Amino acid sequence: MTERAWRNWYLIPYGIWLVLFVVAPIVFLVYESFLDLDGHWTLSNYKSVWTPIYLKMMAYSFWYAFLITLVSLLIGYPTAYWLTKTRHKQLWLLLLILPMWVNLLLKVYAFLGLFGTYGLANALLKALGVGPRQLLFTDFSFVFVSVYIFIPFMVLPIFNALEELPPSLVDAARDLGASAWTTFRRVVFPLTLGGVKAGCQAVFIPALSLFMITRLIAGNRVITLGTAIEQHFLVTQDWGMGATIAVVLMIAMAVIVVLTGTGRKEGSR
Repeated sequence: MTERAWRNWYLIPYGIWLVLFVVAPIVFLVYESFLDLDGHWTLSNYKSVWTPIYLKMMAYSFWYAFLITLVSLLIGYPTAYWLTKTRHKQLWLLLLILPMWVNLLLKVYAFLGLFGTYGLANALLKALGVGPRQLLFTDFSFVFVSVYIFIPFMVLPIFNALEELPPSLVDAARDLGASAWTTFRRVVFPLTLGGVKAGCQAVFIPALSLFMITRLIAGNRVITLGTAIEQHFLVTQDWGMGATIAVVLMIAMAVIVVLTGTGRKEGSR
């Protein structure tokens, strides 16, 4: 048997896994989206998803995903740039990645304690003379915790793009009289745009479907499409409507990936 044939055999387990855990769930969701509560075929779910209440949820989902992505980028880019200049970059990268090894639910519950009425954050505010504040169940706490969860996914692609940037290009720009800001604006940022787009994809797409953080940290004050999917599947038992929202969300994610998919080529020019 040739080496190529052996490679094809090695692909069989991967193909089985892909069919069972990627293709089959998507097919199931699409199938369920055409069923009503009684199990009859219908298009009413797709009509309902464009009603004002769901359009409002969609707008909230995109707004909060954009806000989380923007804050992550504003924090993540300077952090990634600093990491490329520090001496012990591997150690700092390890410390950045380390929280990703902790279960998401545990991290969320840790913030419940930190932002609680008698938590560390309010104790610090009290010591500063500000007094206790309602930190939990607010937009601030939701965005803060979400950014904390997603920030490594923004930093790592940008860090890799900055590491691949030839230092000679920056040196040439400075030798030609460009200021630090001009060098960043005309040389560094355009050449690392691929990493920026990859990081924005890695943050924006999962941020669209958040539901656990909205429930535990925002106290359902923030209602997104992810929350609606959870409610339909677990509370109202309207699987058809929940599947329809999930399908619409997947299509939106696919469109975002297609629109930003050329970022790496642009960043490497």
